[in-house]
Amino acid sequence: MVGRNGVGKSTLLRLAAGLLRAQRGAVRDRPARVGYVPERFPADQPFTARRYLIGMARIRGLAAADAGRVVASWAERLHCAGLLDTAMAELSKGSAQKVGLIQAVLCRPDLLVLDEPWEGLDAATRAEVPLIVAETVAAGGRALISDHLGSAGELPGVRRWELVDGALVEAADERLECVIEVAVATSDVPTAVASLRAAGHRVLGVREK
Repeated sequence: MVGRNGVGKSTLLRLAAGLLRAQRGAVRDRPARVGYVPERFPADQPFTARRYLIGMARIRGLAAADAGRVVASWAERLHCAGLLDTAMAELSKGSAQKVGLIQAVLCRPDLLVLDEPWEGLDAATRAEVPLIVAETVAAGGRALISDHLGSAGELPGVRRWELVDGALVEAADERLECVIEVAVATSDVPTAVASLRAAGHRVLGVREK
């Protein structure tokens, strides 16, 4: 789902996830198991990341032993195992987003709602997001993604919708792109190019200033 800032994308996602009640109309056929990741995960909480995630896993119905194992597995996959015993309030935005993503997929959701999921993530973790979405869909679930970066356009079978004046309309298939010039030290060019490509961006060329 795309749309200009302030048009109501995040509100619509919260409605779909069941966090808001519609003032008009109704949300139908929402599955019981929903995973939701807000654009900015609220990390100002009095827990370590591990304690929070294990608590969320227990709420989702996992036994204590299984909860610890699943949390450790996801933390390893999303490159934040070393942060599990860090206080949530001390996490950077990117690390907090990883915690938010883990809590949404601890028990494979039937509906995965992601609000700008690539924001703040490092390249390695960004590359995991499409895989997680694909795994959710392959298991019979669905994913609803707000995406102003265009990264979701790379997902197979994606349908692109635009929110305009309170209505969703199916958007054209063409992917809008912008060219951003970035200056890095000569010695950093290989790493920068590799990171950009890993994040799904096209590198059009490299030149000296």
